[in-house]
Amino acid sequence: MADPTRFWNWIATRYAKQAIGDEAAYQRKVAITQGYFRPDMMVLEIGCGTGTTAITHAPHVAHIQAVDFSANMIAIAREKAAAAGVQNISFEVTSVDDAALAAGAYDMVLALSILHLVADRDQVLADLFRTLKPGGVLVSSTVCIGESLGFMKWIAPLGYAARLLPMVRVFTEADLIASLIRAGFVIDQQWKPDGKKTRALFVVARKS
Repeated sequence: MADPTRFWNWIATRYAKQAIGDEAAYQRKVAITQGYFRPDMMVLEIGCGTGTTAITHAPHVAHIQAVDFSANMIAIAREKAAAAGVQNISFEVTSVDDAALAAGAYDMVLALSILHLVADRDQVLADLFRTLKPGGVLVSSTVCIGESLGFMKWIAPLGYAARLLPMVRVFTEADLIASLIRAGFVIDQQWKPDGKKTRALFVVARKS
């Protein structure tokens, strides 16, 4: 797909209407994340989509900078935040590759359902490590397609090559953890619902 933003802009309205696939797992991830919050925290969310998670977390922190390269996703996110009366989120249309990420600017970075969609995972993680303050944490939830025994590990690259699907990188949970460690992170905790191979791996990693 020559322009991946076309797919995400096209799907934005439908995406916003979709129910959360596993509400119990989502709420557990929210609770774990909020256990790290302080009222003065500055948070960055990359690939924020239509803003649901940023809006959920906003009352617990000072400010959230939420970015996504889909203008349609960001438009919906802004509407949702306004309807909820949330004023401490700045939504911006940009990719993680193009965002101006100042060194040591954030206490936490949220990378939820995004690390399998970036072209260079190691570079992105290195950039996120740099933008965190010492002791800051990266919270990620990532579908590691390389763990699947089914057809998805084969169909995802073929769909991208045929320009029918956005780029989806195939890697294992071990690959993801290794990338985090190479970037300098220390793994604080990791969890996957039910231990199923198709579920996203949830990781909290700290910048020591």
